[in-house]
Amino acid sequence: MFALTHFVAPPEESIKSQILQMVVDNLTDISAVAIPPSNPLYNLYQYAIGFEVHQYLEAMGGAGELCVELIVATDPRDPHTVTGFLLYLPLQDDPQACSVAYLAVHNQYRRQGIARAMLAQMSERYPHAELACAVNKVAYFEAMGFVLIAARGPQVLMNTREYASDGVVTMLDVAPIYRTVEVQQIHSYLLKQHGKRAMVDAEKQRDRHLDQLERKALAFVQERLGERAGQQRGSRIRLV
Repeated sequence: MFALTHFVAPPEESIKSQILQMVVDNLTDISAVAIPPSNPLYNLYQYAIGFEVHQYLEAMGGAGELCVELIVATDPRDPHTVTGFLLYLPLQDDPQACSVAYLAVHNQYRRQGIARAMLAQMSERYPHAELACAVNKVAYFEAMGFVLIAARGPQVLMNTREYASDGVVTMLDVAPIYRTVEVQQIHSYLLKQHGKRAMVDAEKQRDRHLDQLERKALAFVQERLGERAGQQRGSRIRLV
């Protein structure tokens, strides 16, 4: 059993901290980079993705262009325990559409229908929903009513309809995160710990891994939908 709470303003700090811990614990699964723990850059990406989600949470209910909503699943026996979360972005110019940014369920609470329930609640508000996922997650989301519509970099784009919305999804520009002092400090620490050669190899491994994922995603879409579908575009994206 679980309880769902919808947020349009930042949740309390205890909920935030549990969400951020879930993010860094599930980096490989929820990040488009999908970097494995064996890569020396893993800790750097953990910090970066945690900081990104933190910024999304802080932006909730603000007056800026960034529109963020959140659904949190908790254990009814312990309402302070977060068992899963869904962070999504309503699209501009299309009041029925939204885009999933991050979705995660705590390891101890999986296979209980939490992700399905959160996505269903989101779809009640925004029936035209999209998300990007790895190829190996396609069947999982198809079982929840999403359909494959295109390739998007190392991931595939799925939607509750057979076409993408014409609305604009405003997202954070994550590039500045990788230029912060904190990220540079982490990189310096990793460089000292592993050495320059290992860090260069780690970057090459990351790049090869991303190239492989992109080829896999495009081939999968072309096989399922044909050459033309593989060139489709998702919703227009604006960075802030």
